[in-house]
Amino acid sequence: MILTFTPNPSIDRSLELSAPLQRGAVQRLRDSQRAAGGKGINVAHTLHLAGYPTLAVLPAREDDPMLRLIDLTGLPYSRVDIPDLARINTTVTEPDGTTTKLNGPGARLDASAQDELFEQLLRHAPLAQWLVMAGSLPPGVPLDWYSQLIRRVHSILPEIKIAVDTSDRPLLELARSFSVATPDLIKPNVMELGQLCGIDSQYLESQAAAGDLSQVLAATQRLMAQGLREVLVTLGPAGALLVNGSAAWYATVDAVRPVSTVGAGDALLAGYLLGRVQDQSPADALAQAVAYGRAAVELPGTTMPSPEHLSFSAVRVTQVV
Repeated sequence: MILTFTPNPSIDRSLELSAPLQRGAVQRLRDSQRAAGGKGINVAHTLHLAGYPTLAVLPAREDDPMLRLIDLTGLPYSRVDIPDLARINTTVTEPDGTTTKLNGPGARLDASAQDELFEQLLRHAPLAQWLVMAGSLPPGVPLDWYSQLIRRVHSILPEIKIAVDTSDRPLLELARSFSVATPDLIKPNVMELGQLCGIDSQYLESQAAAGDLSQVLAATQRLMAQGLREVLVTLGPAGALLVNGSAAWYATVDAVRPVSTVGAGDALLAGYLLGRVQDQSPADALAQAVAYGRAAVELPGTTMPSPEHLSFSAVRVTQVV
């Protein structure tokens, strides 16, 4: 089983425009969708669609409409009751695929809810091969909460593998604790990699787009030197880079006209972990990851891909180290 933890879940509302966004104007929608969201939920949903055992741990009020949306997917979940409703995240997609996201702050988690969520993780983690901690942190929790949770989980279950996918201050706080709270895998995008290493992310992205991976690779190796076992960097249209131990693989993908980029990184992470638990080689797991990410980009809103959406022929992987 792969266990996921989403401390700041959401209802994701996706709005598809029939014309480019015009600030201050009234515009008609081509389509509108709602889905349960949050990185960990998206990862678990993708795994569930692939038929792999998974469980999503999250905070939610009993009457939260978000839970009804999860129920529609059939995704197994375990919740801790909280007084507030989940946030609403709104994504506006223009005809050319340009995506604008407006994310709410989330429901506050008090100390009691934080303790209960940790107990839920401990209850289910002994059955899991991987624990995925993913997404932003809600109001009420410390910025280093992921680091605290990693230390506490590993002190009780040292054998479980932990992947973290977060950004901004929680990511930087996590990095400050790598020496004492080391995840097995992190999945930054190129912007987050720049934040972690103090490098201009636009420079990294432009270098990768031009086919020069030297700066991205050097940045990932700096992170590996701090004790990480794997770094999986998403590079947008330029593909993805996996650094595993002393080796590295680079995946490129055929161009696609994006429908929605929401959840693409979560699908990619799910595809990679699915490959890992199926004992695929790093190269094959990376290929599967990128195939999942590409498939997600071709689907509307927060729709997560199923195996039938995958096109492995569109992905090429080469070992670069």
